[in-house]
Amino acid sequence: MSTFPAWVVREDPANPKRRRAALEEIDETALDDLPVAIDVTHSSLNYKDALALGGRPGVVRRTPLVAGIDLVGEVTASLDDRFAPGDAVMLHGAGLGEDRHGGLAHRARVDADALLPVPAPFTSAQAAAIGTAGLTAALAVLALERHGLRPGTGPVLVTGASGGAGSIALALLAAAGYEAVAVTGRPEEMGERLRSLGAADVLDRSELEAEGRPLAAQRWAGAVDGVGGRILANILAGTRADGAVAAYGLAASPDLPATVLPFILRGVSLLGVNSVEISRPLREAAWDHLARDLDPALLDSLTRTVPLGAAQETARELLEGKGTGRIVIDVQR
Repeated sequence: MSTFPAWVVREDPANPKRRRAALEEIDETALDDLPVAIDVTHSSLNYKDALALGGRPGVVRRTPLVAGIDLVGEVTASLDDRFAPGDAVMLHGAGLGEDRHGGLAHRARVDADALLPVPAPFTSAQAAAIGTAGLTAALAVLALERHGLRPGTGPVLVTGASGGAGSIALALLAAAGYEAVAVTGRPEEMGERLRSLGAADVLDRSELEAEGRPLAAQRWAGAVDGVGGRILANILAGTRADGAVAAYGLAASPDLPATVLPFILRGVSLLGVNSVEISRPLREAAWDHLARDLDPALLDSLTRTVPLGAAQETARELLEGKGTGRIVIDVQR
């Protein structure tokens, strides 16, 4: 049986509580016996992937495990009637790279329930560029719209706007006609780029980092937050009556040093966004939103591509805070 390269996370033999990741040659017997076989063409690099490739705890829940929470490729064999050899498909989240073998390998075997065709107008590389980050961004925007947010109701804040999910959320909101306000820790460096994505204004993250009042001036009709902590607490305090905040991440902190006052005095809603185990109809709705409002050319401007062998070094840069936009892994390079 032929072998193929894969980034595999294993227990560190010197310390069972730690992990280590290495590019190895494996064969298909190392994969799970699942109904759809795929030749992977592209994956992407998300914060979870960076943690896994860096041997950090909290992401990989079984070892050994092929890393990569995203995969895009071509079906080579299928026991599920929904897919046939030659189909261009994609899978994001759904436990990949956490408790199921993921997309940082030349081949994969997956369950079909969360597998989707690559939608027009996107290429396979662009579907990988969107990845779980873009799916999460679309889910956050959908959550706000289900709550009642509409263009013209006021400014919508986007934290972590220079990152993968934040940049796509910003682009989606702007394309749909919202007054999107970007938050970044590097306004001088990133301001022009964020405005090119559609930001009506750019705020320095420091404006939201200081300890604030339980209730502040009502500024935001809604917000998409990927950082948590004090910043999320201050956003909630400054959200308008009956507004909502869609929270998907904890880049700053998992803590929420807030009071109940925004919730009970202004009717503010905090909407959790889960991009791992979601229903197929919700996945399809999110991708419909992306296909409608995300310009492929704009997506390309956010994306850089690296070969499979460079994934770990690129992950290190991401953990050091040097990453912006989206990183596609060309798995076959």
